[in-house]
Amino acid sequence: MLVADDQPVIVNGFTLMIDAESDMEVVGTAADGISAVERSAELRPDVVLMDIRMPGIDGIEATRRIVDAATAGAVLIITTFDDEDLVVASARAGASGFLLKNARPDLLAAAVRSASTGDALIDPGMTRGLLARSVQRSSPDRIGNGYRDALAALTDREREVLTLLAQGLSNSDIGRALFLGEATIKTHLANIFGKANVRTRVAAVMFAYESGFVTPRWAEH
Repeated sequence: MLVADDQPVIVNGFTLMIDAESDMEVVGTAADGISAVERSAELRPDVVLMDIRMPGIDGIEATRRIVDAATAGAVLIITTFDDEDLVVASARAGASGFLLKNARPDLLAAAVRSASTGDALIDPGMTRGLLARSVQRSSPDRIGNGYRDALAALTDREREVLTLLAQGLSNSDIGRALFLGEATIKTHLANIFGKANVRTRVAAVMFAYESGFVTPRWAEH
């Protein structure tokens, strides 16, 4: 894993937590966005842990460049609840999930493992909550009309899969809920990604919220 953050105490903390796990290690660090992009190209890590606010180019632009160049398996954004306005931009840039800076070691390890497999939505409660609040704040009038064609193109089964994805379920959990194999779920997800013009599970969930297809529970009342 590559850890990118301009605060040494954060880098050291995450490094210690990751290196304590028997199945993962930190292969490099970066103190700014440009270095993160360069180190990713050099090291080709499975996962990049990326701070949003860094000198030079920020974590959003660094994420975009890494994802476009396919030099890492996934990018996890290190965030705080003060960064909500940047969450949607991070998802659009290709981030696979979000992790709070004060995350517990077990949650960090689980997030990295999930990101490396590309299966489960990272930290479902936090990721969905941040996305829902960010979308609501940035587009209070709902921008769902711009997604009519994409929504209309979804089959009934794809709508079921997207609904469960937005709840944070993994492929195996979605498969069990719909009595389908994981290979079939992956096919449905690929179709959803194509129709919604997104590249990650998080971006697909963001699409579900932005389009009005899914209403956050906290906003239903």
